[in-house]
Amino acid sequence: MRERIAIDMDDVMADTHAKFVQLYLAGETPRYTLKELKEKSFHELFDEDEYNILSRRVYEPGFFRDIPVMEGAQDVIADLMTKYDVFIATAAQEFPNSLREKWDWLQEHFPAITWHHYVFLGDKSILNTAYLIDDLPRNLRTFQGEGLLFDALHNRDDKEFRRVKSWQDIATILL
Repeated sequence: MRERIAIDMDDVMADTHAKFVQLYLAGETPRYTLKELKEKSFHELFDEDEYNILSRRVYEPGFFRDIPVMEGAQDVIADLMTKYDVFIATAAQEFPNSLREKWDWLQEHFPAITWHHYVFLGDKSILNTAYLIDDLPRNLRTFQGEGLLFDALHNRDDKEFRRVKSWQDIATILL
Protein backbone atom coordinates (compact mmCIF):
# COMPACT_ATOMS: atom_id res chain seq x y z
CA MET A 1 0.00 0.00 0.00
CA ARG A 2 1.29 3.46 -0.91
CA GLU A 3 1.75 6.21 1.64
CA ARG A 4 -0.91 8.90 1.75
CA ILE A 5 -0.52 12.67 1.67
CA ALA A 6 -3.18 15.20 2.66
CA ILE A 7 -2.86 18.67 1.13
CA ASP A 8 -4.68 21.79 2.27
CA MET A 9 -6.11 24.09 -0.40
CA ASP A 10 -6.12 27.70 0.86
CA ASP A 11 -2.66 29.27 0.84
CA VAL A 12 -1.14 25.91 -0.16
CA MET A 13 -2.65 24.85 -3.51
CA ALA A 14 -4.69 28.03 -3.99
CA ASP A 15 -3.05 31.43 -3.56
CA THR A 16 -5.76 32.83 -1.32
CA HIS A 17 -3.51 35.63 -0.10
CA ALA A 18 -3.10 36.83 -3.71
CA LYS A 19 -6.90 36.87 -4.07
CA PHE A 20 -7.26 39.02 -0.94
CA VAL A 21 -4.51 41.36 -2.19
CA GLN A 22 -6.32 41.70 -5.53
CA LEU A 23 -9.61 42.54 -3.78
CA TYR A 24 -7.92 45.02 -1.44
CA LEU A 25 -6.09 46.86 -4.22
CA ALA A 26 -9.29 47.05 -6.28
CA GLY A 27 -11.05 48.72 -3.34
CA GLU A 28 -11.84 52.41 -3.05
CA THR A 29 -8.87 53.66 -1.05
CA PRO A 30 -6.06 51.16 -0.58
CA ARG A 31 -3.45 52.50 1.85
CA TYR A 32 -0.78 49.92 1.04
CA THR A 33 1.15 48.98 -2.07
CA LEU A 34 1.50 45.53 -3.59
CA LYS A 35 5.08 45.43 -2.27
CA GLU A 36 3.94 46.13 1.30
CA LEU A 37 1.17 43.52 1.01
CA LYS A 38 3.75 40.90 0.00
CA GLU A 39 6.06 41.72 2.92
CA LYS A 40 3.66 41.91 5.87
CA SER A 41 0.54 40.02 6.87
CA PHE A 42 -2.86 41.65 6.89
CA HIS A 43 -2.87 41.43 10.70
CA GLU A 44 0.31 43.51 10.80
CA LEU A 45 -0.93 46.16 8.36
CA PHE A 46 -4.66 46.57 8.89
CA ASP A 47 -6.62 47.92 11.79
CA GLU A 48 -9.46 45.74 13.04
CA ASP A 49 -12.12 47.38 10.86
CA GLU A 50 -10.05 47.07 7.68
CA TYR A 51 -9.25 43.46 8.46
CA ASN A 52 -12.89 42.58 9.15
CA ILE A 53 -14.12 44.25 5.95
CA LEU A 54 -11.62 42.32 3.83
CA SER A 55 -12.07 38.99 5.61
CA ARG A 56 -15.86 39.15 5.15
CA ARG A 57 -15.29 38.87 1.39
CA VAL A 58 -15.01 35.07 1.80
CA TYR A 59 -18.79 35.01 2.26
CA GLU A 60 -19.42 36.51 -1.17
CA PRO A 61 -20.46 34.18 -3.99
CA GLY A 62 -17.53 33.43 -6.28
CA PHE A 63 -14.76 34.18 -3.79
CA PHE A 64 -13.28 30.66 -3.85
CA ARG A 65 -13.98 29.96 -7.52
CA ASP A 66 -11.26 32.07 -9.16
CA ILE A 67 -8.40 31.99 -6.68
CA PRO A 68 -5.09 31.67 -8.54
CA VAL A 69 -3.25 28.34 -8.40
CA MET A 70 -0.11 28.45 -6.27
CA GLU A 71 3.00 28.46 -8.43
CA GLY A 72 4.33 24.93 -8.98
CA ALA A 73 1.38 23.17 -7.32
CA GLN A 74 -0.02 21.49 -10.43
CA ASP A 75 3.28 19.97 -11.58
CA VAL A 76 4.47 18.81 -8.17
CA ILE A 77 1.09 17.34 -7.19
CA ALA A 78 1.02 15.43 -10.50
CA ASP A 79 4.46 14.02 -9.62
CA LEU A 80 3.38 13.21 -6.05
CA MET A 81 0.43 11.24 -7.45
CA THR A 82 2.85 8.81 -9.13
CA LYS A 83 4.32 7.89 -5.74
CA TYR A 84 1.60 8.59 -3.14
CA ASP A 85 -2.15 8.51 -2.69
CA VAL A 86 -2.94 12.22 -2.62
CA PHE A 87 -5.97 13.61 -0.78
CA ILE A 88 -7.15 17.21 -0.69
CA ALA A 89 -8.12 18.11 2.88
CA THR A 90 -9.78 21.49 3.16
CA ALA A 91 -12.27 23.28 5.35
CA ALA A 92 -15.38 23.97 3.30
CA GLN A 93 -18.32 24.23 5.69
CA GLU A 94 -17.37 27.46 7.44
CA PHE A 95 -18.25 29.63 4.44
CA PRO A 96 -21.58 28.86 2.73
CA ASN A 97 -20.39 29.02 -0.88
CA SER A 98 -17.00 27.43 -0.46
CA LEU A 99 -17.97 23.75 -0.72
CA ARG A 100 -19.25 23.98 -4.30
CA GLU A 101 -16.71 26.58 -5.36
CA LYS A 102 -13.77 24.56 -4.03
CA TRP A 103 -15.16 21.44 -5.72
CA ASP A 104 -15.39 23.30 -9.05
CA TRP A 105 -11.92 24.83 -8.59
CA LEU A 106 -10.40 21.39 -8.01
CA GLN A 107 -12.20 19.98 -11.05
CA GLU A 108 -10.79 22.78 -13.21
CA HIS A 109 -7.22 22.99 -11.93
CA PHE A 110 -6.55 19.43 -10.71
CA PRO A 111 -8.77 17.17 -12.84
CA ALA A 112 -6.56 14.11 -12.23
CA ILE A 113 -7.53 14.16 -8.54
CA THR A 114 -10.91 12.46 -8.37
CA TRP A 115 -13.72 13.39 -6.01
CA HIS A 116 -12.93 10.22 -4.04
CA HIS A 117 -9.85 12.05 -2.81
CA TYR A 118 -11.59 15.25 -1.68
CA VAL A 119 -11.95 15.57 2.08
CA PHE A 120 -14.05 18.54 3.13
CA LEU A 121 -13.75 18.84 6.90
CA GLY A 122 -13.29 21.15 9.84
CA ASP A 123 -10.95 19.18 12.12
CA LYS A 124 -7.86 17.75 10.45
CA SER A 125 -6.91 15.64 13.47
CA ILE A 126 -9.05 12.84 12.00
CA LEU A 127 -6.79 12.48 8.94
CA ASN A 128 -4.87 9.23 8.68
CA THR A 129 -2.09 10.08 6.24
CA ALA A 130 1.69 10.00 6.46
CA TYR A 131 1.96 13.72 5.66
CA LEU A 132 -0.16 16.86 5.91
CA ILE A 133 0.89 19.96 4.00
CA ASP A 134 -0.87 22.96 5.55
CA ASP A 135 -0.30 26.66 6.21
CA LEU A 136 -1.92 26.67 9.65
CA PRO A 137 0.20 25.41 12.56
CA ARG A 138 -2.99 24.63 14.56
CA ASN A 139 -3.89 21.96 11.99
CA LEU A 140 -0.43 20.41 12.20
CA ARG A 141 -0.45 20.35 16.02
CA THR A 142 -3.34 17.86 16.11
CA PHE A 143 -2.19 15.80 13.13
CA GLN A 144 -0.65 12.39 13.89
CA GLY A 145 1.68 12.10 10.86
CA GLU A 146 4.45 14.43 9.70
CA GLY A 147 3.32 17.99 9.17
CA LEU A 148 4.91 20.27 6.61
CA LEU A 149 4.18 23.95 7.19
CA PHE A 150 3.64 25.76 3.90
CA ASP A 151 5.27 29.17 4.21
CA ALA A 152 2.94 32.17 4.44
CA LEU A 153 3.11 35.68 5.88
CA HIS A 154 0.67 34.68 8.63
CA ASN A 155 2.87 31.80 9.88
CA ARG A 156 6.40 33.10 9.33
CA ASP A 157 7.20 33.29 13.06
CA ASP A 158 6.23 29.66 13.71
CA LYS A 159 9.26 27.44 14.34
CA GLU A 160 7.41 24.33 15.52
CA PHE A 161 7.21 22.51 12.17
CA ARG A 162 9.33 21.72 9.15
CA ARG A 163 8.78 24.65 6.79
CA VAL A 164 8.42 24.41 3.04
CA LYS A 165 8.73 27.68 1.16
CA SER A 166 7.50 26.46 -2.21
CA TRP A 167 6.16 23.49 -4.11
CA GLN A 168 9.72 22.83 -5.26
CA ASP A 169 10.70 22.38 -1.59
CA ILE A 170 7.93 19.79 -1.29
CA ALA A 171 9.23 17.98 -4.36
CA THR A 172 12.73 17.91 -2.88
CA ILE A 173 11.47 16.42 0.39
CA LEU A 174 8.86 13.96 -0.84
CA LEU A 175 9.95 12.88 -4.34
